[in-house]
Amino acid sequence: MALDKITPNDPRIKHQYIDIDGHRWHYLDFHPPAPQKGTLILLHGWPDLSLAWRYQIPPLLALGLRCLALDCMGYGNTGLPTNPDDLTNFSFKKHADAVAAIAASINAPRVILGGHDWGGAVVYRAAQWYPHLISHVFSVATPFMAPTESYVSTEEVVGGGVPQFGYQLQLGSAGQEVEKAVQGEARLRRFLKGIYGGRVVGGGSFMVPEEGVDLGVIEGGEVGMTPLLDEEELTYYVAQFALSGLHGPCNWYRTRRVNWEEDRALPAENRAGLKQPTLFIQCLNDSILKPEMSEGMEAKIPNLTRGEVGAGHWALWQAPEAVNESLRGWFEGVVFGGRSKI
Repeated sequence: MALDKITPNDPRIKHQYIDIDGHRWHYLDFHPPAPQKGTLILLHGWPDLSLAWRYQIPPLLALGLRCLALDCMGYGNTGLPTNPDDLTNFSFKKHADAVAAIAASINAPRVILGGHDWGGAVVYRAAQWYPHLISHVFSVATPFMAPTESYVSTEEVVGGGVPQFGYQLQLGSAGQEVEKAVQGEARLRRFLKGIYGGRVVGGGSFMVPEEGVDLGVIEGGEVGMTPLLDEEELTYYVAQFALSGLHGPCNWYRTRRVNWEEDRALPAENRAGLKQPTLFIQCLNDSILKPEMSEGMEAKIPNLTRGEVGAGHWALWQAPEAVNESLRGWFEGVVFGGRSKI
């Protein structure tokens, strides 16, 4: 039986907007059919949208959760800020503050946060900035990385044992080569198909983690249909990314120093890790956020529950049943069951 999922024009979607510091943020709002047991705010990754959670939202609603799925800064109907080159607009702290503002606007004294990819990194920091607001946290694919005492550049990370982060140098390049290459609907469509696993016609790799995206394919190649989206979803994604282009999404790869500077102001008692019950779902076949990167998380997050799925980076869509089962077990045993971990 086909899984229930949220479609681009799903009648269950309620579009909401909130003005924060002069910028309008967009999120999808879903109310559970049963009595509400909690409020969940979901943050997507790169390059993605609030619809990233389309397979997860129906079963989460069935658990009694109100689900709010945010379009992060630079994406979809949240779009670009007035000054898109001010990288503080794309920082962890900016999104933590946005979560707090949204919670206040709906009178939610406590919220649960869930994230994937960059959104996974955000939810950890938001839990450190707002420990009295955020009761529980889960992250799919992204392990917890504690703030560092000294600044470490992307170049140092790549050269220091994480070569698969080499693509970040391309995406965050000062010359903006990726966003300049992905101009117009046809190129944007090829880019999204390739990023989401479509095969390059004629052979070759669309993206090599150590090097980045093959811009030649974007400019004049051909990419087969992604197996992870249907035609309606792909058309929706293309239209949403066409609103603001890739400058905002690529800016996330330029925020390493901004995030480090803002992390220095974290309260001392929260800097080392998270006290909240936390679920980390490891994507066993992720070629970038590899399993070994999560080693030692228990030392920073004592109330950590681990889950794993036999999928790559896009596990939310590639293995939705397995992801949903991990979430269900954790919500029932920890969030609603009162345990600190399972």
